[in-house]
Amino acid sequence: MLKFVAMALYISSLNTGSNGNCFYIGNQTDAILIDAGLSCKETEARLLRLGLDIKNVRAIFISHEHSDHIKGLPVLAKKHQLPIYITAKTHNSGRQLLPEHLVRPFCSTLPIQINGIEVTAFPKLHDAAEPHSFTISYKQVKVGVFTDIGDHCENLIYHFKQCHAAFLEANYDDEMLAKGNYPYFLKRRISSGNGHLSNQKALDLFLNHRSPLMSHLFLSHLSRENNCPNLVHNLFSEVADGVEIVVASRLQETPVYYIQEKVAKPALSAECQLMQH
Repeated sequence: MLKFVAMALYISSLNTGSNGNCFYIGNQTDAILIDAGLSCKETEARLLRLGLDIKNVRAIFISHEHSDHIKGLPVLAKKHQLPIYITAKTHNSGRQLLPEHLVRPFCSTLPIQINGIEVTAFPKLHDAAEPHSFTISYKQVKVGVFTDIGDHCENLIYHFKQCHAAFLEANYDDEMLAKGNYPYFLKRRISSGNGHLSNQKALDLFLNHRSPLMSHLFLSHLSRENNCPNLVHNLFSEVADGVEIVVASRLQETPVYYIQEKVAKPALSAECQLMQH
């Protein structure tokens, strides 16, 4: 198991991409998951490999109803009796049989307290029933989960400016999408204001609105066909100015990082590091 440090948030992307999304954010005793797009078995396995105890997870927050964000939700929530924070429209559109005693509707901008961890949801631009992004705070540390976003909006800019770390979508390279094999209607859907965030739009947000306190940026939800991990890592690293750039994988979990108010370091034990290779 990890040796936890007080006054910090521990974060990992268990997976991010069109094949499944799930993010872990917690402190030394309590944690939450943003989305449940992996199977229950796979979520458990990845947490175990990272030295994270699923018994510390207190709730699951759902950003929207697309299958890569909810397909593991019913089994995971029921098996571990985890409250599900989900809007009414997202619940109805998802068409999943969720245990009603675990469903907790939430409203935008009203913070939810989970044993000292504060989760705030706000609307985002995406082609779903009632999509939301989230910020997660503990003490003075704030982490954002900003994926599946068609474009910048004032809400996104406002919250991004406050983050010490963020999972930020960099879904596609403009040229790769334009020259790729996707049908025209799908290209339009991805690049629309309610689709996904391009590398360039993500870079513009990072350059113009990042906090001087930001220590880590996790580039997330990369397209398999229309992006390249090395391309986007180099693009951001050239202008990172001290911010650690991590490309979150669509195939495996990232290491666990602890995010502090001023200093952030990887938090894997030697045993956990070996298990990553």
